Amino acid sequence: MKTLTLLKITIAVLFFQQTFSQETKKETTAPQYTIENCVNHFEIDKATKTKAGYQYWFGDKNFTQENTLKMSIVEPGKSTHAPHHHPEEEFFYILEGTAEFYLDGKTKTAGPNTSFYCPSNMEHGIKNAGNTDLKYLVIKKDLR
Repeated sequence: MKTLTLLKITIAVLFFQQTFSQETKKETTAPQYTIENCVNHFEIDKATKTKAGYQYWFGDKNFTQENTLKMSIVEPGKSTHAPHHHPEEEFFYILEGTAEFYLDGKTKTAGPNTSFYCPSNMEHGIKNAGNTDLKYLVIKKDLR
């Protein structure tokens, strides 16, 4: 399956999950949703430069009602930050490059079309273990 197709499926599943969630959500002021702002095409000139590369939010906590979807592009040998933990669980999906995933004291290295899951409050991190840019998606529930 092509990367673009997988990206489209991931986004569709994310919004389907959000729409049919059984959980009680806190009242927030949501933006007016339209076809124009619900379709988001990645453009590098709209990405935010970081110390390790770039990040691009397809859906952030100010747009979605519960979930976020971000793409990170990390230069060889770098990571976005040191291993850490937080109450939100996360999914990482590798699009391009080689990632080293750290979880609770152990590491696993993998390439494209691989997902890594991080449970709530477990120490984790991800870094570029290859010699080309690492491009991956992060899906995270926003616990407002």
